[in-house]
Amino acid sequence: PRSTQGVSSAASDVYKRQGEYTMKNMKRSHFSGLIKKTGLAVIASTFLLAAPIAQADGHVKPAVVYDTAGKNDKSFNEAVFVNGVTKFMNDTGIAVTELEPTNEAMMEQSLKKFAQRGYTPVIAVGFTMANAVAAAAAEYPDTQFTIIDGVVDAPNVQNVIFKEHEGSFLVGVMAAMASNSGTVGFVGGMDIPLISRFECGYKQGVAHHDSSMNVLAQMTGSTPAAWGNPTKGGEITRSQVENGADVVYAAAGGTGIGVYQTAADMGVLAIGVDSNQNYMQPGTMLTSMYKKVGLAAYESFAAAVDGSWSGGFKVNGVAEDGVGAAMDEYNADLVSADMLAAVNTARAGIIDGSIVVHDYMSDNTCPL
Repeated sequence: PRSTQGVSSAASDVYKRQGEYTMKNMKRSHFSGLIKKTGLAVIASTFLLAAPIAQADGHVKPAVVYDTAGKNDKSFNEAVFVNGVTKFMNDTGIAVTELEPTNEAMMEQSLKKFAQRGYTPVIAVGFTMANAVAAAAAEYPDTQFTIIDGVVDAPNVQNVIFKEHEGSFLVGVMAAMASNSGTVGFVGGMDIPLISRFECGYKQGVAHHDSSMNVLAQMTGSTPAAWGNPTKGGEITRSQVENGADVVYAAAGGTGIGVYQTAADMGVLAIGVDSNQNYMQPGTMLTSMYKKVGLAAYESFAAAVDGSWSGGFKVNGVAEDGVGAAMDEYNADLVSADMLAAVNTARAGIIDGSIVVHDYMSDNTCPL
C-alpha cells in the first residue's frame, strides 16, 4: 500500500464519511450475542508474559486486536493473522501479541491495555473497531494505531482503506462470462454502505461485459450478526439459484461459508471475498475478490521498525494490487483464457483511467 496523505480532498471526504458512518452506527451495535464465550481469548501471549523475543528498538512492540469473528474466520481476520502477523514474526523474529475480544466493550479495553503496556504499533482489524480506536488514540496520543478497513481522524492513527468496488468489478466481469443463465447473484453481510460498495462494483462489472444480465442481490441482515450466519447465507443463495442465478458472489464474512456450500450443493459457481477462498469448495469457486489486509498489517509493523510509520490514509486499489481476482490451482479449470484476458484488460483499464468504477460510498448511489 502507498501513503495517500496527498489524496484528493474529494477522496478524503469519502473516506471520512465512511468513518463517520461507521462510528455513528457502531455505537448502536452490540456484539455480545455473536459469540457465546466471554472474556478475552489471548492468542500469542497475555499482557503479563515476557517481552517479545526480539525488538528492533525500545519502542517497537507490536500487537493486534482482531474483531469478534476471530482470527480463524477463514476470511478477513485470518488473512491478517496468516499473511500479516505470522509472516512478520517469521521474517523478523519480533513477537506480535494478539487478542480476540468477544464484544464491543472489550475492543476498546484491549486497545487501551496494549497502549498502557507500551505496545506500538497496535493494529485494529475491521471497521467495527472505529469507536474503540478513536477512544484509545485520544487517550494514548503517543501510541501508533493502525485500523484496517476503517477510518479514524486522529494524527496517531493510520487508516488502511481498500477500493472494494474495483476488485468487485473484476469478479463481476468473470461472473458474467461464466454465467450460462444470464442471471448472477450477490449475498452481502450487514446492510451498510461499505457492503453496498462491493455490490455496486460487482453490478458494474457484470454490466460491463453484458448489460442485459440480471443481478439478484440481498443483504443478510442489519446487525453485526449478519457476518456470522452461514445458515441464512445458504438460504439466500438457494433462493437466488432457484430464481436463475448460476454464479453467486458473497461479501458477508463467515456467512459466506453457507453461500459457498449451498452453491456447491446446487451445482453453481461461487465467488469468495477478502482472502483467497478458492480452496474452500474446489471446482465450484470461480474466484475470490482478495483484499490484501495481511500485507497492510505486515507493512504497518515493518514501517514502525524502520521508522517510516505515519498516520493518515493508505488507499489500496487495483493499481496497488490491494484488491483483485484470485487465480490459483483451485480455479484454474474454471477460468478460460478469454476470461483471464478480459480481467486483465479491465484491470488495465481501471489503472489507466479508461474504466472508472463508481464508488457507492462517494454519494450512496449506484448507477445500476
